[in-house]
Amino acid sequence: MKPGSILAIYLLFWVMSFFLVIPFGVRTDEEAGVERMPGHAESAPHRFNFGRAVLHATLLGSALFALFYLNYIYGWVSVDMLDWAAPPEK
Repeated sequence: MKPGSILAIYLLFWVMSFFLVIPFGVRTDEEAGVERMPGHAESAPHRFNFGRAVLHATLLGSALFALFYLNYIYGWVSVDMLDWAAPPEK
């Protein structure tokens, strides 16, 4: 696999992981015990730690990409194994 492809696929895993980890650990003003500011939605986060979300996304994205790349090298799961809808061969 070319380095450009590796980087592009890793970035896809990282972005997917970032959006996956964003909601974890976020508390609203009510949950934090703070009065809500006028004009803010009830579901707005009290404080968002961007660095923590980046760290968690990097860890998760790296682990998922490592599994993907190892599968690419060793061929644990191939396209033929995932072809459930194909009619059986005669």
